[in-house]
Amino acid sequence: MMLRVVGGTEHGGRDADVAIIIPARYGSTRFPGKPLVELRGAEGSAKSLLQRSWETACLVSGAGEVWIATDDVRIQEAAARFGASVVLTPTDCLNGTERCCAAVVAAGLKADLIINFQGDAPLTPPLAVDALIETMREDPTIGVGTVMVRSSSVEADCLRTDERVGRFRMTSVVFDRRLNALYFSKRVIPHVGARMDRPPVYLHLEVYGYRRETLLAYRDLEPSEFEQAEGLEQLRFLDAGIPVRMVEVGAPPGGIWEVNSPSDVVAVEAALTERHID
Repeated sequence: MMLRVVGGTEHGGRDADVAIIIPARYGSTRFPGKPLVELRGAEGSAKSLLQRSWETACLVSGAGEVWIATDDVRIQEAAARFGASVVLTPTDCLNGTERCCAAVVAAGLKADLIINFQGDAPLTPPLAVDALIETMREDPTIGVGTVMVRSSSVEADCLRTDERVGRFRMTSVVFDRRLNALYFSKRVIPHVGARMDRPPVYLHLEVYGYRRETLLAYRDLEPSEFEQAEGLEQLRFLDAGIPVRMVEVGAPPGGIWEVNSPSDVVAVEAALTERHID
């Protein structure tokens, strides 16, 4: 497949050493064509999920450029219509991290810090991404970082109830005293059984920061057994002994919904209204 690049302009006055990449795949198993589904905002404006995610990413003050990485011409054309920089990547990328890696190479990005901003998560707070960028700037030893929020006890109980009926809406994480991740799971962890003194549950916001060299090393790592079992790409780093630093941020209003299935559209639109985003 020939890789093509469209656009590539930097945002004036921003740090050119930080680039955001939004992986966007048309052929989602649970929701085909998901990036192009329309979501209505607070005043009724209809914009695609992809455009809303891109507009949110553009609000991150610490990033110098924002790219959309896709394997589908329909997404490329839609992104170009609203002014995004686009790079076409191979169809065989297994996950968003692999697609970000391919995009860095195809677009010739030179930024030292690459942010993987999920194309199905327009509710990701820009300030959370800025906190991730700042943490990685302050500690150059961090090769991979990502973001988490502490759930309320009510929210954690709701997630456990959903889990019992086979619905897994969020990813949770446990970490060590240095805030390095120990494990991620689509189930609620840690498991508490009948304990009354339940420890807090931390939910993962799927936005990642990578040092350029750490991201490029990902393509040479074999998918791990746990990654394949959980369907969580970040477990490949842990399997290879690469620490993943967690950055805690406050829970945003309206929740941290992603669009994983058609039923999630209503919740995301409600959150857009609550946040007065049109």
